[in-house]
Order: sequence, then C-alpha cells, then structure tokens
Amino acid sequence: MARVAFLGLGVMGYPMAGHLARAGHEVTVYNRTATRAGAWVAEHGGRAAATPRAAADGAAFVMACVGNDDDLRAVCTGADGAFAGMAQGAVFVDHTTVSAAVTRDLAAQAEAAGLGYVDAPVSGGQAGAENGQLSIMCGGAQDAFDRAEPVMAVYAKICRRMGDTGAGQLAKMCNQIAIAGVVQGLAESLSFAERAGLSIPDLVEVISQGAAGSWQMQNRHATMAKGEFEFGFAVDWMRKDLGICLATADENGASLPLTALVDQFYKDVQNMGGGRWDTSSLIARLRAR
Repeated sequence: MARVAFLGLGVMGYPMAGHLARAGHEVTVYNRTATRAGAWVAEHGGRAAATPRAAADGAAFVMACVGNDDDLRAVCTGADGAFAGMAQGAVFVDHTTVSAAVTRDLAAQAEAAGLGYVDAPVSGGQAGAENGQLSIMCGGAQDAFDRAEPVMAVYAKICRRMGDTGAGQLAKMCNQIAIAGVVQGLAESLSFAERAGLSIPDLVEVISQGAAGSWQMQNRHATMAKGEFEFGFAVDWMRKDLGICLATADENGASLPLTALVDQFYKDVQNMGGGRWDTSSLIARLRAR
C-alpha cells in the first residue's frame, strides 16, 4: 500500500480516488471546490489538503484528473503546485485528457525535478470510473509506468503503456476520434428508425448482435430513444477533446474529415443549450431538423 494524493474530484476523479481508498492506500485529496473534497473524506476517510502541494507532500504517487491544459498546469506548477511538494523519486500520473504538447512540457519539468511522470488518460466514462473498469492509455518511461501500474490497477479494466511521454494522450485522441464517428452513426440510425416507424428496442436487439454492435449502442440507445442526456461525458468536454485531436492532426498531417464534421455537429448541440448533455445527444440535433 502507498501514500497517494489525488487531485481533482469531478465525476471521474471522485470514484477513482474512492477505489484507491478502498484498496487500502493512504489517500489525500485536493479539489478546487473544498466542499467536494470534504464530502469525499466524509465518505471514504483519508484527508483533504488545501493545495496541490500540501496534498502531494510525502506521497509516493500523485494522480490528477482535472479539466484541461490550463487546469493541469495550475495543479502541477507554481509555489502551491504538486511538483513543489513531491519528493524526488515520486511519480506523477495524469489522467486528464490534454494536449501532447503540455504533457511533454510538464514531463520535462518533472524529470528536471527528479520526478517520474506518466500521462494516463482514461476511457470508459463515469460508469467505468464508478465500477473500476476504465481503459487507461499510458505514456512515459517504462520504470515510472511499472511503479504506477499496480496503483492504477484498482480502477482499471486494462492499463497499457503505449510508448514514451505523450503516447498516452495520442492514444486517447484515437479513442475520441473513433467515438465521434460511432456516436454520429448511431444517432443517424436511431433517428432514421424513428421516422420509419420501427421499434427501437427490437431494432437494437437485432442489429447489436451483428457488425453494427458497439459499446455506444449497448449503453446509450435506450436513453437516446427517451431523449435523456443529463448524465455521462459532456458535449463541452468532447469538443475540448476533439479540438486537441484536430490541432494535433494539423501538426502531423493526418486527415480527419469526419471528426471535423462531428465536432461542428457538437457545436450545434451546444447552441441548443446542450453543452452539459451527454455526447449521445447528437440525436437531439437530428430531431430538431
């Protein structure tokens, strides 16, 4: 068992930190909204810290799951940042989906301070975090990954090192690119079925057993049919992620025409007031036409 700090207690970080506590790790949490950290301690034990630096003090591993590039820099750097509180040899594990550029920059700062750094974005959504069934894509030095992997294992279905620093973030971009096309295809399929007068449950029961089946179909078709989107991975966050994908594609020359199109469809959903809706809300855009 290890002393672990967890920075960021959103819909993903809160249950992930909870798995660490239940596994027997000594967990200190930090959250920008202190009342959220207090609620976590009341539920799971451990302690809350007022700053990332205080949370990281004495921790062998510091895990972060925050919002974006700027949020990650804020919890890592500066006088109150986690790096300032970590002892040499400790490992920082970033579960945030951010750009490969900020990952490489922060990893270089960590290395200069004698710290390990693993970029480890996750996939599986809120349900995956709550059930400890996340897919974790990692980048970084092999030794840092080897040390951190048993800690991450408590909330992972699979945890795989994809390569050197930044490779985890690049793999997460591939994940989001694939999801964008699948969700749009599912939205169009269900919208077409509604207009054709087909039973959605009967349709999904049949086609999900063939080549059309997917995680999105299995887990989202019922709520899409009901027009329920007040849960899951928010459209605002998906647009942030797709923006990272498209910017990186401009750098490496990859062609992402479908990703660019679906990104604009999500912009339409935002304009409908659905920025905090689940990403499956693409069907709402089709219904509004």
